[in-house]
Amino acid sequence: MALFAAYTSPRTQRRLLTEEGEFIVDEVVKHPITRVVPTLIVFGAMGLLLLMPLLGHGWWLGLAAGLGVGGYGFYRLHAEFMDRFVITNMRVFRVHGIFDQHMATMPIARILDISVRQTFWGQLFGYGHFVFESAAQDQGLKEITFVPQIETRDREIQRIIQRAGLRARMSRDDYWADV
Repeated sequence: MALFAAYTSPRTQRRLLTEEGEFIVDEVVKHPITRVVPTLIVFGAMGLLLLMPLLGHGWWLGLAAGLGVGGYGFYRLHAEFMDRFVITNMRVFRVHGIFDQHMATMPIARILDISVRQTFWGQLFGYGHFVFESAAQDQGLKEITFVPQIETRDREIQRIIQRAGLRARMSRDDYWADV
């Protein structure tokens, strides 16, 4: 059963440093718009399967094409489901992949800059993309795409950085006293 779970769930909980007090603040599943194309592929496969009776003796070609295209569509749907972006009190990380799982992580202390990019369609449907900049030259966690409610997630990360004491807190009065 554990083998089955490895391919059906990203299992983000097991990646936490619980002995260090790490906990998940938010686990982000990609925006549902990422599942539109794979769903259309599955419906296309169903169309190919419906053409089987029209092919006569070549019915097996329709069957093979329908099953192949349908399998690819379901694979893409599952790959989108397995792609998770996780915000914890200590770091941000992304886990993705089905058979070969990849994990990229960035400690909160290493985040220098977070850019939020929202295209026209992103504004219309409520998603955006994060671009992280860190002190590292080569980083595994650079861009996180199709994040739903991007503004809320950005404020959440900024709040964690602030609570960690990594950026100086300045009140409005302190600011105007320096000017």
